Amino acid sequence: MRKTLLLAAALAAVLAATPGCGPFWVNPWITVQESQLNWVEIHYYNMNRDPIRRTSVFLNGAGHVELKKGTSDRVSNDFAKKVDSAVWEDMKTQRKMTTPQHAQEIFQHLVNYGVLDREKMFKRSDKKEFRRFIAVKANISNYTYSQPDNIFEVDPDLAEQLLDVIHEFDDPTL
Repeated sequence: MRKTLLLAAALAAVLAATPGCGPFWVNPWITVQESQLNWVEIHYYNMNRDPIRRTSVFLNGAGHVELKKGTSDRVSNDFAKKVDSAVWEDMKTQRKMTTPQHAQEIFQHLVNYGVLDREKMFKRSDKKEFRRFIAVKANISNYTYSQPDNIFEVDPDLAEQLLDVIHEFDDPTL
């Protein structure tokens, strides 16, 4: 038993000293560096109306923003196939610019609210029905995060912060 523990400790020390190897846990509370490679994509659905209202925001580190709105599946799925849908054409796209510094501030704000916190992944709320859905994908300072589940269920505070990012770039006349 003692030999097994010593062998396991030695193996852990070798792996820790080997470049590229380390603990599986990554610190989600990083300081975001300004980079054009950073990006975040947020998809929001308001299911209180029929058909469902969809909004999608893509922001990258260079400050490029793409906002899509409408009821078409194409708002949040570039590979949507339901061409015979009555709402297929209901999508408006708007491209905007912000400064790279402002994009970095948004990324840092989202990191501070836990957008990279993998411990939140796959957790669920006890609430039975949600009338709003928000999902996020991100690559910030080479840390990736993708949560296809409803963030309102997993982390309502983060969901509200993501909704604030959408509102920041959403033009009510769109």
